[in-house]
Formats: sequence, C-alpha cells, structure tokens
Amino acid sequence: MQITNHCRVSIHYTLTKPDGDIIESSPDGEPLDYVHGTEALVPGLEKALEGRSAGERIAVSVQPAEGYGERSDQLIQNISRDIFHFDGDIEPGMRFQADTGQGIELVTVINVDENLITIDANHPLAGEILNFTVDIIAVHEASQVVSSASSTA
Repeated sequence: MQITNHCRVSIHYTLTKPDGDIIESSPDGEPLDYVHGTEALVPGLEKALEGRSAGERIAVSVQPAEGYGERSDQLIQNISRDIFHFDGDIEPGMRFQADTGQGIELVTVINVDENLITIDANHPLAGEILNFTVDIIAVHEASQVVSSASSTA
C-alpha cells in the first residue's frame, strides 16, 4: 500500500544538520506513528513520503521554507522582568510557554539582564536545512489501526 492522505504510517528516522550532526533519531526506540496528510510532519518530509511504501528507505533534504520556516527577527522580543512570572533564576537556553496573543507558543530565553528578558519564538530549527533518512516500517488504512495505535508527532 502506498502512503496517501489519512493512512496511518510508521517510520524510523534520523534527522541531521548539513554538517552531519544528529538532531534526532528513532531507530533505537519506537517508530514514529502518524496519520499522513494531517500536518503531523514538516511539509517537506510529508511530501517526500507521499506515494512511498513499507520497506522503502528515503533520504531527503528539507529546505527551511518546507521545514520549520525561516528565522524571523520579528519573533525576538524584550520583555520586562516584572511581567515574566517565574520562581527561580532565569537563564539563556531555558524554554517557556508564552501567550503571544495568537495562542500559546514555546519561546527560548536568549538573554537576561537586570530589567529585561529577551525571548525568541522561532522554532529552534528555523532557518536550518533538515536532512532526513527515513525507513518506512508500515502503511495502513487509518480505519485498520486507529483504535490500537498511538500517535506522536
């Protein structure tokens, strides 16, 4: 069976940066199960898997526009320390959920001083070329496995 919209798909994958550094890998753990066509994967990877079948291995480079997007300086903000509600020390690299007025976003602290905290709402992989190696483990019609499979994305 080929991968089409609304199929339940199981994959093992390795995600690397262009320099070969591994960002994420599933082969030593459980495969990733997802429903194709539901935006569970970055668009470039989902497009590359379309029409493929169980048993295939693909390698694909996903450009930022079809991955986590380009980096945007508009997503970097300085916030007054008084309105940043957190008990404890705040340090660069910490991640928090923030209400951006357009929903809850995950932000990363990139700078802290006495009065301001600078946060970045860009995805950590925004602007990066994403290299995937994917082994397609199984492809099923969604109705065959919906009640028994768990989905993580």
